Amino acid sequence: MSMQFVSAPAVRLRRSAYLLAVVTAALALVACYVVTATPWANAATTLLSQGKPATASSTENGGTPASAAVDGNTGTRWSSAFSDPQWLQVDLGTTATISQVVLQWETAYGKAYQIQVSGDASTWTTIYSTTTGTGGTETLNVSGTGRYVRMYGTARATGYGYSLWEFQVYGDTGGNPGPTSTPTGPPLPGGGSLGPNVVVFDPSMSSASIQSRLDQVFAQQERNQFGSERYALLFKPGTYSGLNAQIGFYTSIAGLGRNPDDVTINGDVTVDAGWFNGNATQNFWRSVENLAVVPVNGTDRWAVAQAAPMRRVHVRGGLNLAPNGYGWASGGYIADSKIDGTVGPYSQQQWYTRDSQIGGWTNGVWNMVFSGVAGAPAQSFPNPPYTVLAQTPVSREKPYLYADAGGNYSVFVPSLRTNSQGTTWSGGSTPGSSIPLSQFYVAKPGDSAATINRALAQGLNLLFTPGVYHVNQTINVTRANTVVLGLGYATLIPDNGVVPMTVADVDGVKVAGLLFDAGTVNSPVLLQIGPSGSTANHAANPTSIQDVFFRIGGAGAGKATTSLVVNSSNALIDHIWAWRADHGSGVGWTVNTADTGLIVNGNNVTALGLFVEHYQKYEVIWNGQGGRTIFFQNELPYDPPSQSAWRSDARGYAAYKVADSVTSHEAWGMGSYCNFTADPSIVAEHGFEAPNRAGVRFHDLLTVSLGGMGTIAHVINDVGGAATGTATVPVNVVSYP
Repeated sequence: MSMQFVSAPAVRLRRSAYLLAVVTAALALVACYVVTATPWANAATTLLSQGKPATASSTENGGTPASAAVDGNTGTRWSSAFSDPQWLQVDLGTTATISQVVLQWETAYGKAYQIQVSGDASTWTTIYSTTTGTGGTETLNVSGTGRYVRMYGTARATGYGYSLWEFQVYGDTGGNPGPTSTPTGPPLPGGGSLGPNVVVFDPSMSSASIQSRLDQVFAQQERNQFGSERYALLFKPGTYSGLNAQIGFYTSIAGLGRNPDDVTINGDVTVDAGWFNGNATQNFWRSVENLAVVPVNGTDRWAVAQAAPMRRVHVRGGLNLAPNGYGWASGGYIADSKIDGTVGPYSQQQWYTRDSQIGGWTNGVWNMVFSGVAGAPAQSFPNPPYTVLAQTPVSREKPYLYADAGGNYSVFVPSLRTNSQGTTWSGGSTPGSSIPLSQFYVAKPGDSAATINRALAQGLNLLFTPGVYHVNQTINVTRANTVVLGLGYATLIPDNGVVPMTVADVDGVKVAGLLFDAGTVNSPVLLQIGPSGSTANHAANPTSIQDVFFRIGGAGAGKATTSLVVNSSNALIDHIWAWRADHGSGVGWTVNTADTGLIVNGNNVTALGLFVEHYQKYEVIWNGQGGRTIFFQNELPYDPPSQSAWRSDARGYAAYKVADSVTSHEAWGMGSYCNFTADPSIVAEHGFEAPNRAGVRFHDLLTVSLGGMGTIAHVINDVGGAATGTATVPVNVVSYP
């Protein structure tokens, strides 16, 4: 190696030149910044596209949907087929003035493309065009107006397709106060206290003190069917002994472990019906989750009716689903649970058990349905009335709160499963992801919908603590993968006829553990999943609705045309009870008015455990293609004052209506009952209505007249005899067509 020596004056000259170059470059950078920043200075920079419905000319595969480019997650992407041209468009939901578009390209980027706007997604105007795209992150200052914005690619830079991590559209909606407005205000904190109605126990507490607090809550809630009090009873990991946790209305008991066996109760978790003279048909709105029970006498009692799920429970013994004395019961639902011994439904009219393991099953009354249950009895409908699917086609367990070793709270979100059987935790911890509580806005009764929307707009998830929430504007969930979780039957009541909650047509939103209670002014919908006309494919990451319940009347006069509308494709409905009240206050044919419990417009929607009762028209309307329902329980309205008052052009409405346009649909374990107490002469022509074609199939259906109070003339279409007479005997159809 040779060495060169440079004189000091030469060094000084080079240093001066270097400094001059640095200053020149800096001035150029400032000038460039001023030039490029100036167009932004007076332009609105509200992000309009995130969480909005997105569609594309094509997708490379199911893991790269259009929605991934507007979900706010730079770890997910849209990618197209390997050809030209290709496009990606987003529906902003309202006309907007567009000031900026940001393209965050993956390696496969567009070399030639246009940014276009449209008012109708048909006629497009180009507001930016290039043939020298650079890839990476391209920030484009533009000017245009439209509801729809798209990237229209005409030449790829690689042999692959077009691939965008994020497609961001900024602009202004002109102050439109509708659901597309972005809430403003100071940042809201995540995390914090769970509030006074979340009662947390730990193993260091004495059994006597824990039992005393459990008894206090039960004394308040045992008969409190329509009260406003709500409770979550949470047990930190460890072992508890000598307890009998009796669970009343609006009370959830749950373990705070990562898995059920992290919390063991040597004792009982009990639901009985002493408050109602041994009749358990009104033991609604209570739950048990994520713990293990070692029953004192070897068998635990969980005598419930609707909206009372058992999830992620390990019963180290048997399970009795009937009340003391074997009075009637009208439940129920079990998922992701293991019962070491035998399950005895006894007087339970119907039950759905999913993705669990049981030691045996003793009997069935009308409709016992199993999917993905290890140890389930053999298929034998109608005698005994067991409908058995070896696997559940698609499922995702409900998100749940847990505490780590340091006592810090997180919410665990289980992974999607297909063709599943057994619990998620049989081979170890449940697969999925964990979200710290600091990434949730912890809502408390009294929080306004505006505050909640502000938190969602910040990117926070949402945890409702137990209580009743009045909302005077729609809560808009627009970000993909948002978790909205209620504790202790948190209840949303819309004021002035608003729609209390909508979810955008995006991937992977989880809505769980909420009760929607209709307000005194009619709401068109109580929960809407996806806007009308949603078309995006969400097969890889569907939105799920779990343990979400709807009530029209009962706690007071309430009105809502439809309780749940599902427009998004591939959505997963996992245990709902939609109930137009037949008792309580604010009840009457013209008082608690409600047409339909559930309308499904999306394609390939799966329902696991539908309980829909007493609506005044069709209870369920299914318009989407490729739908699947496993287990359906229904009672037609009790209170039509006459045949003509119910419906003048036909003899009543079916419980479950598959639209005439549908070519593919399948359902298993479906029951509908009539109890026309106001006029027992009323006839419902069909329990179920569906187009008669090979792709629309039903398995194991039944209709029942309860004590002869009315008649259902046919089970499905014109097949099946009349359910009538005082014997209360089901009429069964094993398969249709």
